[in-house]
Amino acid sequence: MTEKVVYGSWSTGLCDCFSDCSSCCLTLWCPCVSFGRVAEILDKGSTPCCVHGSLFCVLAMFTHVGGCIYSWLYRGKLREVYGIEGHHCSDCLVSCFCPHLSICQEYRELKARGFNMSAGCDGNVQMQTRGVTSAPAVEGGMSR
Repeated sequence: MTEKVVYGSWSTGLCDCFSDCSSCCLTLWCPCVSFGRVAEILDKGSTPCCVHGSLFCVLAMFTHVGGCIYSWLYRGKLREVYGIEGHHCSDCLVSCFCPHLSICQEYRELKARGFNMSAGCDGNVQMQTRGVTSAPAVEGGMSR
């Protein structure tokens, strides 16, 4: 997948689910997993994927509106973090009336920005810092 990430816009359209069939299938059958992964990365790992996913699942099963609001908050957060143009009203409408498409677009967006979605936040931090080493320690400092 080689989307071009442009500041201020989504890397893929809302209905471009089939540009990444694996994320499309995951979101179709397990939206709580897709949502949990997106939320964990946006929260920088402060809350694990399984907590976000479980909460989303419970809210969506018992009150469709609760799942929509929870999803809507993270769609807005993703737009804000990456400077993607849009409006809270359109985020709300998309999250409530097209929740699977919305979550799938957010999932693809983070993938296009270089995140390994199955690695979680900690895994992505480790991958980004791999190969970065500190300078060797010098005992006794410099002397002549």
